[in-house]
Amino acid sequence: MSVIPLVFTSGWASGINAYAVVLLLGLFGATGVSDDVPAALQRTDVLIVAAVLFLCEAIADKVPYVDSVWDTAHTVVRPVAGAVVAALLAGESGSLPELAAGAIGGSTALVSHLVKAGTRMAVNTSPEPFSNIGMSVVEDLGVAGIITFAIFNPVAAAVIAGVLLVLGIVVVLFLASRIRRFLRRRAQRREEKRLAGAGGPWPPG
Repeated sequence: MSVIPLVFTSGWASGINAYAVVLLLGLFGATGVSDDVPAALQRTDVLIVAAVLFLCEAIADKVPYVDSVWDTAHTVVRPVAGAVVAALLAGESGSLPELAAGAIGGSTALVSHLVKAGTRMAVNTSPEPFSNIGMSVVEDLGVAGIITFAIFNPVAAAVIAGVLLVLGIVVVLFLASRIRRFLRRRAQRREEKRLAGAGGPWPPG
């Protein structure tokens, strides 16, 4: 069977939480649940690092504004992780060139990441923190569910991931005005901090 569905699904999930993808796939392989997981993802050191970083993300992802800073820092990390995981999966199966798999996984992870980051910017326009916590929990459960499902039914999981990706793009476009508002607020806070650090506006009013 072609590995493309699993590559696509892992790419989508990596754009949301790359560490969870590496951790889950590694555990599935190490425990014998799946024979399709590359040995590189099953290594003990990889699993430990993935677990620690997953816990860090689980905390940062639930704090307003911190989640957006975290997303910004992972604009490169998540697509690269998606590409690497996809290439490893392709190398294990031999049914798809690793370069092509990396392109699919990386590009899907990038779009998925942009959708997540954009949605979080919109959520951060709300003053209460509960929406951030709720979004983070839903994302974590979604990644865990879709990766687990993909191990047993990769084609159906890929279809679900594709639908969620399209819906996410639509939601971000719908929330574009709130995202612009978030960006304006962040720029304003940076300017206020800069002026405070410089001793206030000059010349003094």
